[in-house]
Parts: sequence; C-alpha cells; structure tokens
Amino acid sequence: MELSKTYTFSQSVVLSPLLAVLAIWAVFWAEVRFGINLNEYGIYPRTVSGLKGVVLSPFIHGSVEHLYNNTVPLAVLSSFLFYFYREAAFRVLLLGVLLSGLITWLIGRPSYHIGASGLIYVLSSFIFFKGIFAKHYRLVALSLVVVFIYGSMIWYIFPIKEDISWEGHLAGFVTGLLLALTIRVKIPQERKYEWEREDYSEDNDPFLKHFDENGNFIENKEEEGEDIVEVRYHYRTDKKE
Repeated sequence: MELSKTYTFSQSVVLSPLLAVLAIWAVFWAEVRFGINLNEYGIYPRTVSGLKGVVLSPFIHGSVEHLYNNTVPLAVLSSFLFYFYREAAFRVLLLGVLLSGLITWLIGRPSYHIGASGLIYVLSSFIFFKGIFAKHYRLVALSLVVVFIYGSMIWYIFPIKEDISWEGHLAGFVTGLLLALTIRVKIPQERKYEWEREDYSEDNDPFLKHFDENGNFIENKEEEGEDIVEVRYHYRTDKKE
C-alpha cells in the first residue's frame, strides 16, 4: 500500500471526535438541565446490574472539571486513531470500550466507575504500542508525540488518588496493549528508487552504461540490442539571378 493512499484526510478524522465530544457533553447537559444523576448507570464491579455501565459509563461524568479533563484527550487521540489507523478505528473503539469496561468490572472497588478516561487510556496505549510494534517511522513518531503530550497519565494507573478510578485507567492501558498486539493494520510501503532495490545492479543501469569504471563519459558507445540512427542534413542555396 502506497503512503499517499494511506495517510489521507477524511471526514471521519473530524466527525468521529466531534460526535464523541458532543455525546459526553450532551449527557452532562441533560443531567444539569433536568436535575438528574446518572452515576448509577456507571460500572459497579461484580454485580449483574453494574454490567450496564460497561457500555454507558464512558458517557457519564461527575463534574465539569471531570468532563473537561476528558474532552481534549478524547478529541485529540480519536483524531490520531482515525487518521493513522482508519481501517481499525471502529474495532479499537468498540473492543476498547467493552474489554476495558469488563476488566474494570472485575477488578474495581465497590463503587460506581464513570467517565471516558478508560477509553482515553485505551487509545493512548494502543497508539503508543502499535507505533512501536509497526516500526514505521511515522507511526513511531506518533508514539513519541503521545508520550510527550500524555506521558504523565501513566501514573494514574496506580492508586495515587482516592477519588480517581485507577482501576479503569489500568484496564484501559492493558486493553490498548492487547489490541495493539492482536489487531492487524496495513503498514504503508515507502516508495523506493531503482537503486534502492535489493536486486539492483549497476551493470543494468541505463544511465551508468554511459560511463566507464572511472566515471568518465563514454562517447558514441554502441549498446547491445540498440540501433543507432544517423541523421544527415543537406543544405541548398538558391542563387538569385
């Protein structure tokens, strides 16, 4: 697959992050507007009723600060996902939400776990590890960008703050790693010049044939299998009487 056909801008790069951000803000607006609390629709570990939060919890946030802290990373990382891994983007999102939610349901504390931070950890982990595994220079550079911007997030997979669902963060991080290992993506092939190919030989190079081993230009060299066409010009001078 050629590089130019792989990394091309499409509407999904803008629309998908926009829809995701609008969804979480719309749910929060509805809570404030109608005076309701949807925390009970979050993940409550090891209970049957808490399983509904596996799908619903990413849309629910406890405060404006919580919502704002998740908005920018969700928009940026999902844009990266749809630009560089377009064919696998929806699988990563769907499997990321389900698998990270189930892991949180298994290991979490007996409390409601809400927010899109688990999905954010899925995206950052997937993009980082996939770029490293792919060994493609652009994807590796993207991995380094993710580390530079969101590298400090790694500390929050540990229980350093009581009111933060570190279990959800850890579940997202592990899920992203697993998806990077299992989901296959097409790595673009760089266009190579003729002299970069493994079967390249200077003896068959049509340009180098015109030079000797010392780099001197060979004039009037007749190449095997080639016809030499000689063109003669005749001039006629008309004398006026």
